[in-house]
Amino acid sequence: MVATRNSALGSPAGCVAGLPPAAEISFADVGKRFGGNGSGGVVALDGIELHVHRGEFVAVVGPSGCGKSTLLRLAAGLERPTSGSVAVHTDSVGFIFQDATLLPWRKVLRNVELCAELRGTGRAERRTRATRALDAVGLADFAGKLPGQLSGGMRMRVSLARALALEPELMLLDEPFGALDEITRLGMQEELLRLYRDNAFTALFITHSVSEAVFLASRVVVMSARPGRIHEVIDIDLPYPRTRDLRYDPAFTDLAARVSASLKEAS
Repeated sequence: MVATRNSALGSPAGCVAGLPPAAEISFADVGKRFGGNGSGGVVALDGIELHVHRGEFVAVVGPSGCGKSTLLRLAAGLERPTSGSVAVHTDSVGFIFQDATLLPWRKVLRNVELCAELRGTGRAERRTRATRALDAVGLADFAGKLPGQLSGGMRMRVSLARALALEPELMLLDEPFGALDEITRLGMQEELLRLYRDNAFTALFITHSVSEAVFLASRVVVMSARPGRIHEVIDIDLPYPRTRDLRYDPAFTDLAARVSASLKEAS
């Protein structure tokens, strides 16, 4: 059972046998059990083998309870595997939860500064980063507002800005748009792709939406019902940048149908 975090690809402490040299995350025969000993408890994940390469956008879909969020929490170091190993080859990680998780008493700018502040970044530097991040998500004019004065989509943009203020090499996203209305969700997907293009981070994205996964990702991982295993990994060979009109392209609909069929098999 190993959980390794290392920013140097060549360092022995962060290497896993057979790991591609440009991998950002590696799951090697990973299993995760909650509760109980031996055969007791609940097996959330079993035999996960997955490499997320530097610069990739990988989306994970699967039925409810299949361990998608657990997979992300393992990558974030919030959980440890019961078996196998997880290697993350950067310490520069941003995590975006299903909820925006903003502090209601802090104004937007101070919320965006929070993670950098907790990491000990100096006041002037974190203010510069936070201002730049808010500008990147189109909320520079709302820096002095409280979260309760913002719409749901705007609060999620603040959450994105907070992660961007860390200038992460790796972005972990746990169904961040699941609670948004459809129009706002489509807009946030385009916003995320623009940020992905401009900031060149690696992304591991959890979603229940097949169309969202196909629109965003370079690869889609389809997981089986619990215990979660990788049923299939599907390459999404659609060029970036992508616009919402892509959803009407036959190539997009064919790939979405393929992912849906795989998901049905896995369920």
